[in-house]
Amino acid sequence: MSKFELKLPQMGESVAEATLTNWLKEVGDTIEMDEAIFEIATDKVDSEVPSEVDGVLLEKRFDVDDVIKVGEVVAVIQVEGEVDNVADGSSGKEVMEEEPATVPARELEAQMAGVKETVTATAPDFSSSERFYSPLVKNIAKEENVSMDELEAIVGTGKEGRVTKNDIMAYLESRSNVSQGQVESKPQPEAKTEQVAIPEPSKQAPEKPKESKVQIGAGDEIIPLTRMGKLIAHHMIESISTSAHVQSFVEVDVTNVVNWRNKVKNAFQEREGEKLTFTPIFMEAVAMALKKYPLMNISLDGDKVIKKKNINLGMAAALPDGNLIVPVIKNADQLNLVGMAKTVNDLAGRARNNQLKPDEISDGTYTVTNVGSFGSVFGTPIINQPQVGILALGAIRKIPSVIETDQGEYIGIRSKMYLSHSYDHRVVNGALGGMFVKAVADYLEAWDINREI
Repeated sequence: MSKFELKLPQMGESVAEATLTNWLKEVGDTIEMDEAIFEIATDKVDSEVPSEVDGVLLEKRFDVDDVIKVGEVVAVIQVEGEVDNVADGSSGKEVMEEEPATVPARELEAQMAGVKETVTATAPDFSSSERFYSPLVKNIAKEENVSMDELEAIVGTGKEGRVTKNDIMAYLESRSNVSQGQVESKPQPEAKTEQVAIPEPSKQAPEKPKESKVQIGAGDEIIPLTRMGKLIAHHMIESISTSAHVQSFVEVDVTNVVNWRNKVKNAFQEREGEKLTFTPIFMEAVAMALKKYPLMNISLDGDKVIKKKNINLGMAAALPDGNLIVPVIKNADQLNLVGMAKTVNDLAGRARNNQLKPDEISDGTYTVTNVGSFGSVFGTPIINQPQVGILALGAIRKIPSVIETDQGEYIGIRSKMYLSHSYDHRVVNGALGGMFVKAVADYLEAWDINREI
């Protein structure tokens, strides 16, 4: 027999790590090839990782909520015969020979159990935090008695603000310097210096639990936030605290768009096998406006503006559980309307079935959300960081409107909607924000009723 190391696979060019959310198998369970062993999460996408071999689960290297880097060994599987990927480069026989050497280490761990209990008694409770911490950072926090409040206050320099090893080590160094300065500043008696006692971290008074400000009455139902709900809540608060949100609103006459779609949608479905919705039409208009105003297709990094080369449109899609996910249409300006319709339908369908890949929700440069699908006339959406703008599409309504012609003005029924543009006023002024959304409106109002597709 031999051992096979199951590593976290590459999930996309821009994905370097993932969070383990659930073990589907326990140690000792029999596993078949391609059978899912554990679940992972990257941002809002949940995925299952299958086994590459038949065997028995021998070892779990990570716990639930641990952050795992691509290529790290997550599980060890015992298999029959020889395999290419053998744990530690050894065969099963060689592993058996090495087994006695591990006994002293286990005995040492048992002897140290009493010491570890004292440390873990004051260890932070990571389950109460919405942030993700790597196993290395968790171990350092436990060993150095860093409280949860201290850990939460550390500014992370890693991806998505995560705390790295360097961040926590820098904090420990600064904390040590402060403590040393406080001890040195105390006047010490000449003959009784040996009586000066330094407070031990383990004797600090326990922190009082935070009391809920919400009054819970009899019969009230408490529904815990899901993992995705926590991520969305954190992302929204972070965006509000980061960007100076400003909104511009434009009313658009989309009568030509509505009439044209009604005329061609049946033929389009027969020819392409796809439904033609309004979404690809709006996405095309937004892509054209971004080409005209490229300074809306940017991100702000400190005091530097990053002008994006590609136009990657995020498309907010509703999930069955009520949450939202934002798949990204890459290089949207290079797609014709047929390609845009196929891409929109594909991403929306797989989003509803939780089949998106991590790369398909990353690298967006601008986002569009359709609040009109829920009946809203307009909305004030929150910017999807690190972008600087988001456009909300309101419901299309038939309303009486003044129509200007060469023969005069008269009142008629027109199909109209509102475009609501939220943008980051730190880098996008009112003129640019207003001109951009007006460009989208102009493109839609000038729609050719005789356009062929």
